[in-house]
Amino acid sequence: MTRRDERPVIVDALRTPIGTQGGALRGVDATALIAPLLATLAGRSDAPIDEVVLGNIRGPGGNPARVAALQAGLDEATPAITVDRQCGSGMAAIEYSVALLAGVREGFQLAGGTQSASTQPLTFWPPTGPGETPEQYLRAPFTDRAHGDPEMGVAADLLAAEHAIDRERQDTYAARSHQRAVTAAAAGIFAEEMLAVAGLDHDERPRAGFTARRLARFRPAFTPDGTATAANSCGINDGAAAVLLCDGTTAARRGLHGLRVVDVVTVGCAPDRPGWGIVPAVRRLVDRTGLDLDRVDVVDFNEAFAGQVLACLDALGIDEERNCPQGGAIALGHPWAATGAVQLTRLFTQLVRHNTTGARYGLAGIAIGGGQGTAMLVEAV
Repeated sequence: MTRRDERPVIVDALRTPIGTQGGALRGVDATALIAPLLATLAGRSDAPIDEVVLGNIRGPGGNPARVAALQAGLDEATPAITVDRQCGSGMAAIEYSVALLAGVREGFQLAGGTQSASTQPLTFWPPTGPGETPEQYLRAPFTDRAHGDPEMGVAADLLAAEHAIDRERQDTYAARSHQRAVTAAAAGIFAEEMLAVAGLDHDERPRAGFTARRLARFRPAFTPDGTATAANSCGINDGAAAVLLCDGTTAARRGLHGLRVVDVVTVGCAPDRPGWGIVPAVRRLVDRTGLDLDRVDVVDFNEAFAGQVLACLDALGIDEERNCPQGGAIALGHPWAATGAVQLTRLFTQLVRHNTTGARYGLAGIAIGGGQGTAMLVEAV
């Protein structure tokens, strides 16, 4: 590992508003969502962009990062790569870029993720024999057949039951996420991190009227006796986010401030409990860095499902009210491949743009389909 003061630094971050599937961004495809972000961030850099790394899943195929970079007007000589780690793709793109910049590469890179659930192509398994028809599927397999490959909602219900996270607690947590996001939006906190797209200048999902009592009326969404509902789970969304980062030497030489990436870890976990991946990832990160979790100022664990994220917080000994202090994916939405980059953009706002308390450390964590998790520790510098 490179010396701490040489670690890559995120020096800027932007996201689009997060739209609901079929909502205001329904006509904007994955590359068109993120191209304006890349153009704006590149325009704020006074040096060429060395590489573009983007996460995307279930998109148009090919190499969306290259398409988006060209749409953004970046130099044709700038290389680009698209990565797919399911829900962790946006954070994986940043992890990839950090690895490059902590090694032999230097200068500035753009990394992030983009997701357009509204425009994703229809996908089919081919016919299995004569006279058979293609079979449409809405997601690719996350695991092999031996591990069951449960739907994410079903796995979240199982995880909540195993860790005694009851329905009332989940609804209370989800209502709090919406309340926090609505409050932050009203205070203008999202304004500097957000670039309007297709006339949309706000997140579509947060609901001012959501209370635990109202959420209690929703029926189980995934299993008959389950506790996960459409209201205490994330949505299906459109959105994109990207960060501008550089190697530590470049940041120091130019006097740039932002978020130093102290460490980032990705690990695997039980494939049939994919929502658990945050826990082993954070534990490995703590082992590597020696940081006491009580010293983390801002925690952002992706809120895929209230029961799932509460189980992870409990296992790590983190008070649930510390997570996502300005609302998380239950309120803002979860544009799959973009979410990890949205999390880092949110940390950039809280630790750099609007840091009035001297807060220093931020911790992002995301669970991934197929049984993986990523955790990233950043430090305001």
